[in-house]
Amino acid sequence: MLSVDEAEKQVLAAVLILPAEDCPLINAHGRVLRQTLMADRDLPPFDRVAMDGYALRCRAWQAGTRRFRVAGVQAAGTIPLSLSEEDACIEVMTGAVLPVGADGVAPYEDVTRENGFIQIASTAKLTVGQAIHRQGSDHPGGAMVVPPGVRLTGREIAVAAACGYAHLAVTMQPKIAVVTTGDELVEVSSPVAPHQIRRSNDFALRAALIAAGQPRVERYHLHDMRHEIEHLLWHIVAEYDVVLISGGVSKGKFDFLPRVLDELRVKKLFQGVAQRPGKPFWFGLSPRHTPVFALPGNPASAYICLHRYVLPALTKMEGRSPAELRFAILMDAVTLRHDLTGFVPVRITPGPRGEQLAQPTPLNTSGDFAGLTATDGFVELPAGRDEVSAGTAVGFWPWV
Repeated sequence: MLSVDEAEKQVLAAVLILPAEDCPLINAHGRVLRQTLMADRDLPPFDRVAMDGYALRCRAWQAGTRRFRVAGVQAAGTIPLSLSEEDACIEVMTGAVLPVGADGVAPYEDVTRENGFIQIASTAKLTVGQAIHRQGSDHPGGAMVVPPGVRLTGREIAVAAACGYAHLAVTMQPKIAVVTTGDELVEVSSPVAPHQIRRSNDFALRAALIAAGQPRVERYHLHDMRHEIEHLLWHIVAEYDVVLISGGVSKGKFDFLPRVLDELRVKKLFQGVAQRPGKPFWFGLSPRHTPVFALPGNPASAYICLHRYVLPALTKMEGRSPAELRFAILMDAVTLRHDLTGFVPVRITPGPRGEQLAQPTPLNTSGDFAGLTATDGFVELPAGRDEVSAGTAVGFWPWV
């Protein structure tokens, strides 16, 4: 049986980066950038006025001049004016090009104006470059501003727009199928008999995938009938870029999935990981390199395996760098099985020095999905120990 680390390595080694595609900037939010964004000119592209006021020559003020003639108005987006005289100034608005010959801006609050002249207060402190955002001071033209592999937010979209990128190369969004199995499951809107339960895993997994930036997710259900599994699973594996199956991978009499996947030439890379919960976890690749994740049917197990293995795999497939592992401090000791890595749901609270404190919140069983609602994620407790003491820093995986 594989260790958690070995299973993670095999998953990440097996999945491939998805192709790039062209995307209009207006639709690029949330997509993963596959090109470098370069400054097409200096940022800012000119000496920019950073405060409403009056642009003037600081040497005149330093020489004792306090009264300046207003020679014009320079608004944002207009061709810059020029200062022709030492005792002249130009009224300027935030965002305007600095008038030619000016080297400082006296803000409105430091001046009084009367009959076309301004008087600068004796208490004002005016220096060269004051209230001026210098050309190229953010980034010079030709500099890299945003590297590839970034999920685009409003910040990167603003940079792309400012640098003239009307279209961007981004990772194509994978089509993901979430498949539940079992005759005991019924649709949430259907009547439920005493021996049945409502489908929840596919809703939960789909919602988490969407929250993680994967909007193209469809749900399917397979009954415990071999011919149905064979027929529908063939189409699903052929059509989708990623397949998640919940349930049907244990050793029960009606767990047909491993055999059907083998017949569909989905190569099993491993089955069974030394972890609790989620021990039956199965992973393989189709002939066209579609990753197939067969998660345990127990809700908490499936949800934890999604976060521990599937989401990191999707991160690699998008061309993103892996997220740095976060750590939390255990508030209580936790006992565990010596030979298994333990995944324990926790509530997170901030400590006095800003550290994350993890309060273990064990579930009644791995089927206790309702218990997850009171938690913020889970901690990973390494195998080889019977107890992890309070105060230990452990890896923390937040829910998306």
